[in-house]
Amino acid sequence: MSKSVPWDGIPTPATDLSVLRVAGTTGIPIYWGRDSGAQCLLIMELDGDHTFQFRRDTVSLHGIAIDLRNGDAAARQRLILTLSRHIDSDLFLGLCETLVGSLKDIGDSATALAVALAHLKRWKAFLAGRNARLLSPEEMRGLFGELHVLRILYKNTLAQASAVDAWCGPEDSHQDFIFGNRAIEVKSLSGRERSTVRISSEDQFESLTDELFLLIQRLSDMPDAEQALSLNGIVAQIESELTDAEAIEQFGDKLASMSYAPLAEYDTPRFVVGGLQGYRVTDKFPRLIRSELPQGITKVSYDIMLEAIAPFSCDETDLFRRL
Repeated sequence: MSKSVPWDGIPTPATDLSVLRVAGTTGIPIYWGRDSGAQCLLIMELDGDHTFQFRRDTVSLHGIAIDLRNGDAAARQRLILTLSRHIDSDLFLGLCETLVGSLKDIGDSATALAVALAHLKRWKAFLAGRNARLLSPEEMRGLFGELHVLRILYKNTLAQASAVDAWCGPEDSHQDFIFGNRAIEVKSLSGRERSTVRISSEDQFESLTDELFLLIQRLSDMPDAEQALSLNGIVAQIESELTDAEAIEQFGDKLASMSYAPLAEYDTPRFVVGGLQGYRVTDKFPRLIRSELPQGITKVSYDIMLEAIAPFSCDETDLFRRL
């Protein structure tokens, strides 16, 4: 075992459960626990009856049993995660710690259950054989950039559920965000990328919407900056800000589809976002699009010089004005 775990200090009961309240939480009661079989548990106390929500959204994880049981009092239930022998406790602890971190201030039971089930879906996606890999540095930067734009959308432009629904990056759509009759393609550049932006396909600048924008933002790795955030940090920030149960559930599903799980490897780098610049993509914008490619040409990628698209620059408010 690489480090001590909270279950080490919990005795095995003869019957029922032994529990220890998780420290530092102000939302729903959460407990570390052991059952009479000495299995490690994480227990969340929920007010009300959430049977329908659990049955609709439940997920199965190899090596971890996920149960909704009646609590000690009437109109109370418990969501219980039980570790079996098929997965080591270090990984289970990592899952539990990230789950506790997202739930620690959530007092509404329905919202807490939605957050918990969304977390479990993400872990399932990561643990699945073909998805059990770390995101590349470029994928991390791209996901961080899209999440930063998502925050702008639900703070300034759309309701939370509509903003999460508008995030199309996880769905391999042509653009990263589509809402109303507007589409936004997001490019997140590192400090080394100053003069060009890479366009990865002939579809990124062809849209069925009336308005298409390119948004360029620069991500600087500044670990000591007060406002810097890691990928894990911005995910946790969004989860703490979302209050709509539908938005929370859909956000978790989309992260899961991108093979994201809150692993320690995503605690660095820590980014500061700067230099947001929008461009309006019109017929005269320099681009290669599928409908205009010579027959037989496909899978095109190319670089655009930022200097060449300066005449198409627009104010950031044009992209994020309310519908």
